[in-house]
Amino acid sequence: MKLALEYKLSDTNLDVAQTSQQRQLSISISAITESPSGRNVPLNLCLILDHSGSMKGRPLETVKQAACELVQQLSVGDRLSIVAFDHRATLLLPTKVIDSPEAAGGPGGICEKIKRLEAEGGTAIDEGLKLGIEQMAVGKSGAISQILLLTDGENEHGSNDRCLKLAGVAASYNLTVNTLGFGDHWNQDVLEKIADLGAGTLAYIPRPEAAITEFSRLFERIQTIGLTNAHLVITPAAHVRLAELKPIAQVLPETIELTAKQEGNQLVVRLGDLMNGNPRIILANLYVAQLPTGEQQIAQLQVRYDDPAHQREGIASPTVPVYATIQTNYQSQPNSEVQQHVLALAKYRQTQIAEAKLKSGDPTGAATMLQSAAKTALQMGDQEAATVLQKNATQLQAGEALSESQRKQTRMVSKTTLQ
Repeated sequence: MKLALEYKLSDTNLDVAQTSQQRQLSISISAITESPSGRNVPLNLCLILDHSGSMKGRPLETVKQAACELVQQLSVGDRLSIVAFDHRATLLLPTKVIDSPEAAGGPGGICEKIKRLEAEGGTAIDEGLKLGIEQMAVGKSGAISQILLLTDGENEHGSNDRCLKLAGVAASYNLTVNTLGFGDHWNQDVLEKIADLGAGTLAYIPRPEAAITEFSRLFERIQTIGLTNAHLVITPAAHVRLAELKPIAQVLPETIELTAKQEGNQLVVRLGDLMNGNPRIILANLYVAQLPTGEQQIAQLQVRYDDPAHQREGIASPTVPVYATIQTNYQSQPNSEVQQHVLALAKYRQTQIAEAKLKSGDPTGAATMLQSAAKTALQMGDQEAATVLQKNATQLQAGEALSESQRKQTRMVSKTTLQ
């Protein structure tokens, strides 16, 4: 696998007369496969499944079917562990190397273990996550390590703070945590934060029949991973600084607020896994001080990453200088692609403000922000998101509360954007 690192500025031209100018720096990072045969690195997968009492009936039966279908897609050499949790965690399947195509089915097979699950007890997400991380550590060497954590409820018997700490622990071990919210009664803030901290993705399963589709979608995404443990390193020039408030975010494949760690004069951002053909797009908000005319370097980019296919760690990409042109007779040269990324981030942040206003008891303010987010989505050409956001804004204006399903749908359309 190789790495692709490219950038675009919202406007490559700057005005020599201005003492400070704002620019958005869009950074595209992806893996490039050298082999057309697909994934050639073992997968280290852990399924962490909620089987609490609220999953009784069709929900749990559908999740078991989805999990079995996913297991049947694993390749020989892949590693699998399964954790089941209610108000405590149970190791359903210790880390096992898939040694034959028939490992999933048949008497005593993996699917038979999954089908024995019954719904009972309460919910302690942190207990399931802790046991899952312990199992992942067994099979992580030379593999792509992914956790799929599914729950349908609040963490009533556990600690949300502990969940977030465990997600951070997983990230430090180079384990990716993906979360799946089943139904309408899970805590979207907690599951989203777990996924963000674990450099994974949040999925919403509104109805039992959607479970198979979402498991399959996440598995297909995992199959495209080529490089792991990626960190973006931004070195601003002496006359450049990042915005103080929310300076950097991911906008594709979904929107995530990122945290930059200061290392000397460098800013380091953990990205996690890199996919082939599906780049991570990072948006950095820069302020550039007054500069002399001509082409000037305003930053430098580099990515550190691991290549599990060749068992190489800590690889540093060649550095990529970022240039801007300083003009005496300034002529704006906006980049339409970067503008799309800016709109995607604006849509997400406007929706976040709307949700905060709802929580504080201000439905009128929430409706206004949802309308703004809908207009932003229309500017992007994201008709589906615009429809959902405007419908919910209109409902709030009419004095009607949003259901849990509507709130979760709002969050999901705010995080995703047209590819």
